[in-house]
Amino acid sequence: MSEALTSTRPYMIRAWHEWCTDNHLTPYLLVRVDHTVAVPREFVQDGEIVLNIGMDATGGLSLGNDEIRFKARFSGKVREIIVPVERVQAIYARESGQGMGFEVLEEGDAGEPLDAAEVEDTPAAAPEVAEAPRAGLSVVSKPATEGGEPGQTAEGEATAAKPGQTPAKGSTLRVVK
Repeated sequence: MSEALTSTRPYMIRAWHEWCTDNHLTPYLLVRVDHTVAVPREFVQDGEIVLNIGMDATGGLSLGNDEIRFKARFSGKVREIIVPVERVQAIYARESGQGMGFEVLEEGDAGEPLDAAEVEDTPAAAPEVAEAPRAGLSVVSKPATEGGEPGQTAEGEATAAKPGQTPAKGSTLRVVK
């Protein structure tokens, strides 16, 4: 009796997340948004959203085999984020651009979009997430200001790559089909 093999995608996402964390890098997800993805729609550009899934930017992060769930702040409001694993286009390190890309198949199903549920803002809530515009697979970090970390402003708020920026030297992404 032959059983269908499970997808390698969730395992690769977890591995890249762990690698980024172990190397003090910030893991970002590039997500192709459809009706199955629960994210704040006001931050979706060209059907995509970039999400910071670093430990400092998320609360209750769960990198499951079927979906990725966490809480994060967007414009000061805590939101519940739900991303089906098959909607992840890439995971990469913000600072170096190293990561892995995945093929995302477009489905003909045009159901009602999910909206991220707003959660009561409490002191234990997740820290601010970079409100990233579509950065595609070319990712660079913003230069450090006033001695801060790359990709952060002087106030320590997260920033994101802007469309049209060139990739960081040595940046690589591998597309997996």
